[in-house]
This record gives sequence, structure tokens and C-alpha cells, in this order.
Amino acid sequence: MLLLTFVCVSAQSRELTGKVTCQGKGIANVVVSDGSNCTRTKADGSYRLYSGNARFVFISTPAGYLTKVENSVPVFFRRLDPKAKTYDFELKKNPKDDNHHLFLAQADVQVTDNGCIDTYLKMLPDCEELISRESATKDVFSVDCGDIVGDSPALYPAYIHAASQLNIPVYRAIGNHDMDYYGRSFETSFRTFEKYFGPTCYSFNKGKAHYIILNDNFYVGRDYFYMGYIDEKTFHWLEQDLSFVDKSSPVFVVMHIPSQLQEKQLPFEYNYSAIADQMVNAGAFHEMLKPYQAHIISGHMHYNRTLEYSPSLMEHITGAVCGTWWRTDICLDGTPRGYGVYEVNGTDVKWYFKSAGYPKDYQMRTYPVGSSKEYPTDIVANVWNWDKNWKVEWWENGVNKGEMIHYTGNDPLAEKECSNKEKMKYDWISVNPTDHLFRATPQKAGSKIEVRVTDRFGNVYVNQL
Repeated sequence: MLLLTFVCVSAQSRELTGKVTCQGKGIANVVVSDGSNCTRTKADGSYRLYSGNARFVFISTPAGYLTKVENSVPVFFRRLDPKAKTYDFELKKNPKDDNHHLFLAQADVQVTDNGCIDTYLKMLPDCEELISRESATKDVFSVDCGDIVGDSPALYPAYIHAASQLNIPVYRAIGNHDMDYYGRSFETSFRTFEKYFGPTCYSFNKGKAHYIILNDNFYVGRDYFYMGYIDEKTFHWLEQDLSFVDKSSPVFVVMHIPSQLQEKQLPFEYNYSAIADQMVNAGAFHEMLKPYQAHIISGHMHYNRTLEYSPSLMEHITGAVCGTWWRTDICLDGTPRGYGVYEVNGTDVKWYFKSAGYPKDYQMRTYPVGSSKEYPTDIVANVWNWDKNWKVEWWENGVNKGEMIHYTGNDPLAEKECSNKEKMKYDWISVNPTDHLFRATPQKAGSKIEVRVTDRFGNVYVNQL
């Protein structure tokens, strides 16, 4: 049987060509894309791509190589020029074995004025200390889940200047507060972001892992309204991008709006809060990730939560760098201001949440009897990076009392902070109920209490009351 392959080229398409090289030598099998279509380089590093109405041509940086970085922005893309046809990419060999690498995951820096920038700068030494320690033996980079600014694009240069002191590449997703509002369509919403950071959807590789940055904020073309949604153009690109990824590879998807806020997809509600805080078409997105061991890393909610949709798909909703919009250093659920840390060694993945200004083992906050309005006779523990594979136990006067009662409620400190409306500045801020709370009722007043938490990797953290 004769098999024929047809390539459909529209009247508006144009041919893009170029080479991907390292020290003048072509690199084969590098994925090249214009955001709609993908191709791979030939043995000599050359590529040919038919592109429609695109603004960029970019590469999925292959494992073992690095692109140029300008003020923390990785330059893996070329802006298309109507007069140019050829776009070359020069890479350099990564001096470190990126099969073992580590990355920081920030969310919601959300600077709105220079005062926020100053506070952000005070937090960065915490990141720098970690980077300095880890980069001695590992390849280290960072990802950002968006809402870099709070509707304040004029602050992009100041933010970039601050982030550049980390001296590592930062791969950024666009957030809803990074978009251009009041345009006539979604397609007008990402132009300012692109001016500073390049494409809003792209990918890269480190060791055996594949990383995807997505734009899942869909501006609906009216005022400042948006929803969590992936359009068909992005799905089409994502489908092609993943077709080049080995099924044994860990896949990380970095985006702003969470795909879901709970492990089971709930019936659809057509109201603004339901569509603005999670992805409308998450089911199709999850289905696309099914063949892989995948981790979604998102932000947007200003709280920390880990969801396990299946044995092969997890989502890490990451607490905000800005805490409660820079009004206090905790998030709406009591999670401290901080960032996620992920270590990848081959296909093995481990992670923890790093609270800014605290040691690595600061993984919970405990409250004595009387702190909780909901359970005034109980001690309470907030274990912000908890998931179902963690264990939370307690001891009273040296006697093991077993596991604490898991419940959903308000963190006492977050409840107190959010009720101070003068401090909060914004009257819409309120505490967010969280499912990473635990309680227990001591038998005797004045007992010596110990809370012991074991995470999914066997690390043990202890607090005493």
C-alpha cells in the first residue's frame, strides 16, 4: 500500500529556516516551534518550518545545553521579522550534568509598587543562600507561576532587575494580573508580557525531565474579566510538543490558574468565581498528561495545596511569594511566604516547601489549646505541604496518642491577620479555609505536647508545645 503524507500550507504561511548549533556544530533532534506547529532539526542541526500568523520561533532547549540568559530571562526564542526568513540558535554545553537538577517554584510575586519590590528584595537572600548551596553539585534554575505584577506592567523592569540578582535562569508563566486588560479579545492580552519575556507557551528539557510553560488565563474580551481555559491552538501545540517526549520522562507543567481546586472534577457552574479560579476544560488537559508521570505547578490562589488526581498526576498549588498581597508574611491559609523546591535525579522527583526566612525543616505551625475559634479545647497543627502520604501524630507527656484528626477549617493566625481590615488594606481579603489542618484534645491541662509529622519521603519534623 502506498502511503502519502500531505502538508497543508495556507496562503498566509511562510517558510522559516535556520540551524541549531553548539560551537558551530549542528545539534540534531531539537524541537523547533512557532507556537502552533513543531518540527525537529536534522542531523546537521537545520530545520524548516511553515508558520502562519506567529510572532516567535523558538526551541525546546534540549537536555545538556543552555541558552543565553539576559537578566534572568532565558533567550530560547527569536521575534519574527517580516523581512527575515532565517533564524539560527546557538547553544552552549551545560558544564553540569543536568540529569540531577533542582528548581525553585515561585508564585504570585504580584508587585504593585516600589515598596513591594523592596520587600521582595529582602526575601531574595533566602533564595540566594539555597541556590549557592545547591548549585555546587546540581544544575539550578527557577520557574514562576505568574502574577509577577499586580496590573502594573510598568514594574516589569524593576522586577526583572530584582530577580536578576539570583543569577539563574527564570522560566515564567503569565498570570491574569500580568495580562493587558480592556482589549477587544484574548489575543490582545499578552503583548506586554511577550515584550519582556517572550512566548507565553513553550517548553524545555533538563536531564530526563520535560518542562512546559502554559498560558491558561483566558481574557474574555470585557473589562478585566478572565477564566481558566486552554484554547485549541494551545492544545494543538501541546499535543505536538508531548509527541516528542518519552513516556518514561517526568513532565512538569507550570501555569498560573490551577487546573482544579479539588481532586474530583465537580459539576460545571457558570459563575465567575467557578471559572476564574480553575480551568474550565481541565478534563481534556488531564487526559493529555495521562501517559506521563506528571506534576502541574500552579499559583493564583494565595494558598498552598497538594492534589493527587491519579498515581501519575499531581498538582502543586503554590503559596504566594507576596503572602497576603504584601500586607502580612503568611498566605490566606496560614502558609508562610515562600516557594516550592523540587529536586529531580533521573526520573526520581522529591519536593518541599521552603518558608522564606526559616530553615528547611520549618514545615508546620502548631497552636496551643484556645487558639482556634472552631475547636477551642484542641491543639492545632497547620502542615502546609501535606498530602495523603504524610502522617501527623501527637504525644502527650511522652505517650504516643496516634494520628491527629484531619479537618478543614481556618488557620488561627491567618484568621486573626485577615480580620484586621486596616492592615489588610483591601476589604475583599478574607481567610481561606484549608484542608491541611489537624487537631487533638489533650487529656490534662498543662500537658507537654509534641507534634510529629512524617512526609511522603520519610522526613520527620517535630514541634513541641
